[in-house]
Amino acid sequence: MTTLTSNDTVRLVLDTVEARNPHEPEFLQAVHEVLESIAPVLDTHPEFVDGGILERIVEPERQIMFRVPWVDDSGRLQVNRGYRIQFSSVLGPYKGGLRFHPSVNLSIIRFLGFEQIFKNALTGQGIGGAKGGSDFDPHGRSDAEIMRFCQSFMSELYRHLGEHTDVPAGDIGVGAREIGYLFGQYRKITNRHESGMFTGKGVQWGGAEVRTEATGYGAVFFVEEMLAVHGETLHGKRVGVSGSGNVAIYAIEKAHQLGATAVTASDSSGYVLDEAGIDVDLLRQIKEVERGRISEYAARRPGATYVEGERPWHVAVDVAVPSATQNELDADDARALVANGVRAVAEGANMPSTPEAVEVLQGAGVLFAPGKAANAGGVATSALEMSQNAARQRWNFDDSEAKLRGIMANVHHAAFTAAEKYGRPGDYVAGANCAGFERVAHAMLAQGVI
Repeated sequence: MTTLTSNDTVRLVLDTVEARNPHEPEFLQAVHEVLESIAPVLDTHPEFVDGGILERIVEPERQIMFRVPWVDDSGRLQVNRGYRIQFSSVLGPYKGGLRFHPSVNLSIIRFLGFEQIFKNALTGQGIGGAKGGSDFDPHGRSDAEIMRFCQSFMSELYRHLGEHTDVPAGDIGVGAREIGYLFGQYRKITNRHESGMFTGKGVQWGGAEVRTEATGYGAVFFVEEMLAVHGETLHGKRVGVSGSGNVAIYAIEKAHQLGATAVTASDSSGYVLDEAGIDVDLLRQIKEVERGRISEYAARRPGATYVEGERPWHVAVDVAVPSATQNELDADDARALVANGVRAVAEGANMPSTPEAVEVLQGAGVLFAPGKAANAGGVATSALEMSQNAARQRWNFDDSEAKLRGIMANVHHAAFTAAEKYGRPGDYVAGANCAGFERVAHAMLAQGVI
């Protein structure tokens, strides 16, 4: 039945996606990155072409966009825009975070949801792909304002959620405080204490141990796996981390625990360099408790320096873990990392490296782990939280961390072996895309044209 080559099929689908979504650069970037690397899978499985897998997988199963009206502390009405893109439920209920940040728009949520399909597939945990959020900015808002916003947001979104339907979690701008308000409103509206419909909850009320740490820890575990293939370890290595949120803090913490020294952290204003190693407790106090700026770290930490308006990628490190936001590491940054001898780069954030940066890094032989593999630890532990909620069980920290480490080893194995199977040995981008796509495509074929 197949008459087109795999490359022809990919090109036709990409042309359609570009025509339908001309003003969504982040989404188009994500689709290109995946589809351009899976031609070998299509060559091996022509039934995926005949079954229209590509044509279907680039279109969300459902897109929800809604207004979020709320009243600020001065009594003034504010209106934000809310989103939930439910991309694929073929492997399980939709699963993916909510992001509250002024940069949020349809393109960003669609790119994140598309990436989530393959990331979640790689974990092997039986979860689909989705993403959501709002252009609301929690920074500088009072707890009461954030509560009112979250309640308004959930008053619309609740009808599309449920532990067997769609299970959100946190992301940028959505931490324990926001999750608490969102879950409370869901419980109030539905009259159900459905613990498994939201992950990232407080440990005292249904949350899982290690969920807070999971994305950062998982990224470092993935670096460990990459280095181990070459007989190396993290011990004694310098690590550069961007960001100062949840992912960055716990990537720094785990790097230190494994004998490395993480020397940078950043926010939108600049970065700090601490040759003695970032003080995780101080960083957590400034960013999570006081919700301050990264410059305050240097003011309170002897020997640390603050560089305003710059990213940390010109600092010489052995390992880089970009953990801030999309497209934060460009080709010039990549060239600087290569010139300074970087050995491995693992994406803690979602798509933080531009395509040009990835090309530079891979061309120089740097071990490069894309976000859909390296930062899968967060959603994998969310799935573990769902399992605990369903069984009314609670695992301790050590058991949960051991399960996380095992999952990240499996994700690495899946990406590594798929890269070798499809003729791209050592290419974790191709390997992660091929492995994740193959799992989703088989399930789509089995379940019919839906």
